Amino acid sequence: MKRIGVVGIVLKGDRETVMEMQSVLSDFADIIVGRMGVPRREANAIALIVEGSQERVSALTGRLGKFPDIAVKSALTAFELAE
Repeated sequence: MKRIGVVGIVLKGDRETVMEMQSVLSDFADIIVGRMGVPRREANAIALIVEGSQERVSALTGRLGKFPDIAVKSALTAFELAE
């Protein structure tokens, strides 16, 4: 079953880190239904609205969490959608 949730990302990296993160987000474009970013000098904040299986969302956050300059947290609702 698909679930709806939010993934919060705080990025403190350089342009190379941004490009690598964007590549990961592109790999998971099938579950990202919305994206909002707030650029800041000291750190950028990004909020993703996701719709997918718990395993798929965990795979996304796991890949992002491997970057030393990225902090990531997710929150999935209990609301389930039929696939």
